[in-house]
Order: sequence, then C-alpha cells, then structure tokens
Amino acid sequence: MTPITASKKKTDSSKIKEFSSQLRGKIITPSDEDYDRTRKVYNAMIDKRPELFVMCTDVADVIASVNFGRENKIAVAIRGGGHNGGGLGLCEGGLVIDLSGIKFVRVDTSDNTVRVGGGNLWGEVDHATHAFGLAIPAGIISTTGVGGLTLGGGVGYLSRKYGLTIDNLLEADMVLADGSFVTVNKNNHKDLFWAIRGGGGNFGIVTSFKFQAHELKTVFGGPTLWPIERTEEIMEWFDSFIHTAPEDVNGFIATLVIPGPPFPEELHSKQFCGIVWCYTGDSEKATEVFKPIMEKNPIFQHLEKIPYPAIQTLFDGLFPPGLQWYWRADFFNELCPPTRAQHLKFGSQIPTPLSQMHLYPISGAASRVGKEETPWAYRDAKYAGVIVGVDKDPANNNKIKQWCKEYWEGLHPFSAGGAYANFMMNEGEERVKASYRHNYDRLTQIKKRYDPENFFRVNQNIKPAG
Repeated sequence: MTPITASKKKTDSSKIKEFSSQLRGKIITPSDEDYDRTRKVYNAMIDKRPELFVMCTDVADVIASVNFGRENKIAVAIRGGGHNGGGLGLCEGGLVIDLSGIKFVRVDTSDNTVRVGGGNLWGEVDHATHAFGLAIPAGIISTTGVGGLTLGGGVGYLSRKYGLTIDNLLEADMVLADGSFVTVNKNNHKDLFWAIRGGGGNFGIVTSFKFQAHELKTVFGGPTLWPIERTEEIMEWFDSFIHTAPEDVNGFIATLVIPGPPFPEELHSKQFCGIVWCYTGDSEKATEVFKPIMEKNPIFQHLEKIPYPAIQTLFDGLFPPGLQWYWRADFFNELCPPTRAQHLKFGSQIPTPLSQMHLYPISGAASRVGKEETPWAYRDAKYAGVIVGVDKDPANNNKIKQWCKEYWEGLHPFSAGGAYANFMMNEGEERVKASYRHNYDRLTQIKKRYDPENFFRVNQNIKPAG
C-alpha cells in the first residue's frame, strides 16, 4: 500500500502567497479563524490537520492546485461532499483541494440529461431534477457528495430499476495529475472513462458530471419492522423475494435500533429487523405489489406515496454531519443459514441507537451490466453489505468499533471476499485488490498512464503498474 503520509516540511509562505494570487477561491491555513470549522467532515471520528485548504470556485482553481501540489511534492486530498467514512477527503499536513464551491445543476429536457458540478450534494441535484419529473440513481442520504458516491459506484433505492449511478454516467470533465484538462466519455479517453466508473478518485479530479436521468416524480415506500427475533425468517424470505420481484420494487434490509422520533414511542430503543422499501411503479398497483410483504405481518409499517426527494432525505435527520462513524463492509452471494444466524446474533447486540447493518440488493438492472464493463467487479453478488457503528459521543468509539469489527468478522467467512469501496475505511492494499478482483490489473495500467507518480493516493488507492 502506498503510505498516506504527512508532508514533513512546511511549505514556504512566499510560495503560498504566490499560489494564492493564481486563485479566485480562498486558501485556509491553521492560522485562520475558520480553519477548525473547515477541517470538519461528515465523520467526526476523523481528526486530521491539513496544512492548507484551497476552496476552489472553478476549474482554473483546481488546475492551479494540482500544479502547486505536484511541484511542491505535497500530499493532496480531494474533498467533494466530505462523506467518506475513512476521512479520505482530508490528509494530515497536506493540501486539501475542496470542490464545494463548484456547484451547478443544469437539466436538459431534450434528452433528460443533467450536468452536475463536482462539489454538488445529491440533495441539490434531486431538488433540481424533481422539478422536471426526473431522477438520477444515487444513494439513500441526500447530504452525500455527488463525486465520491459516483466514482465509487452508487448503490441506492433505484439500483434494481435503473442500475448504479455509474451506469447512468455519460461524461465527465477532469483535471489530471499533470494539470491537464480532459473530457471523458465512451468516445474520448475511453480507458479513463471506464476507470472512473467505480475506480474512485485514483485517476483525476472530476469537476463536472453528465448523467442520464429517468422520468420519476413519486415513489411508494417507507420502512417495515419486525422484532429482532424474526431476523433469520425475514432474511430468508427477503432473499427469495427481492431478486425475483418486479424491478420497480427495491428495498434494503437492516438490523437496527429505533432511536426515537419520528417513530412511535413504544418502538424506541428496541431492536428490529427492518426493510426500507422503494417502489417506482404505478402507485395504484402498490397494494397488490406489497401484498406478499404485508403477509409477513410487520409489527410496524409506514408505506405511502411520496415525492422521490422525500425518500432520499428520509434518514437525513437521524444522521446529520458530526457523528462518530466506523464502517466495515463486504459483498455477499447469498444469505445462507450461518449468515442469517450471525445477523441475529449481532443485530441483538447493537451498542448504540444509531448503529446498524444494511444489505443492498444487487439485482435487476445493476446485475445486467457485465463484470468487466466497469471496474465494479461484483455484479454477480446478491448484496452489498455494510455495518456502521454510529454515535454522538466520542466516549463510545471503542464500543462501536468493537461491535462493528466483531459483526464483520462473524460474517466475512461467508462473504464474496471484497467490499463496495464507498463502504470501506482506509483498510490497505489487499482489501482494495479484493474489492476490484479481476479488474484490478487493468486499473493499475490505466493508473500508470494517467498518474504514474501516484499523485492521487489519498483514496482507496490503486498503485500504478510497475
């Protein structure tokens, strides 16, 4: 693994002053009043102190920042939405190229395509596209950054119907390690376009994305809950149901604790096996479609017709920025009896009200893309799984980490071997290789061509081929 190390020597102040004169955006250093606020990211467990932030306002700022970092041999991190679990949008003692000032959403109704800035959050995109009755497949939290989620793959509510986010990416504008600017698509820099659809931030900085959107105004969905004791039964049923259900039906299954409102008081602090549903079909047929689900007699359900942005923001209030997070993840080919038993065991031991486990189905449109058509190598897996230890209080960090690690260790022997990169912490080279499987070698060759010195290394790093 290429070590992500701090820059050992402080950059000469005169060089920073000269650099600042090349920018429209602001430079923030540790001496600035807003430095501590600026270095905060979504995961409050991350506590890194970069030497400087460049708050980019346009592509020219990004180009200047890349050139400055390269010429001065400074470790560089790229921050879009700041949601990365491992805090890979920051680097200790280095330069953070912050894209949050590069925001725009432009909808073209002639072909239902959408141009999005590299610093946008998904909630901003959903707001803009919803006005035109359109949606782009993304995740489940609207404060997630477009860049990080897209470059890693993009699993979410619409995966079975419309595929992953990368399956809907048509084009990207990028700044490369040598400071050059390129537009990549199926006809231009085809190898690079292939690499960024799942290969993460290894190959350059994306300053804008062009997506294919789909006609979608409302969905029918929400949570259903069963007592944790029924976990094995509900998981066995879900496994047989979801992959043969109409592709308009999607949902992720979870072990969780109800932390409080808006759920009824009698459910608070109790453990459940839950499924959060999203149905994109005709709402007039929802009762019929959901009949086999209701026949499983959930102890609680709140299913209704809602605007698509409403389901995307369903959990924003429970998971605001500033909580402590610890992540572990794997892909799974099946929910076999030993796996279901582990979910019951650790789902019954959830240490804090916000800690939980999710399994996202990989079927329908997401599974019809070939395993080599994009770097996202687990198209044949049935689930992308993630375990998150979450709490407000840093004093509980060891507790949530231990539960998360033990849960993962109990499941890993039954996994497919690798994990969805967006669900990983900074776990080392072997885990990265396992997560790209047969596509890893091709990624190293593309990395060698576009970033031979591994300038972009503060990420789920793919080293250039030797």
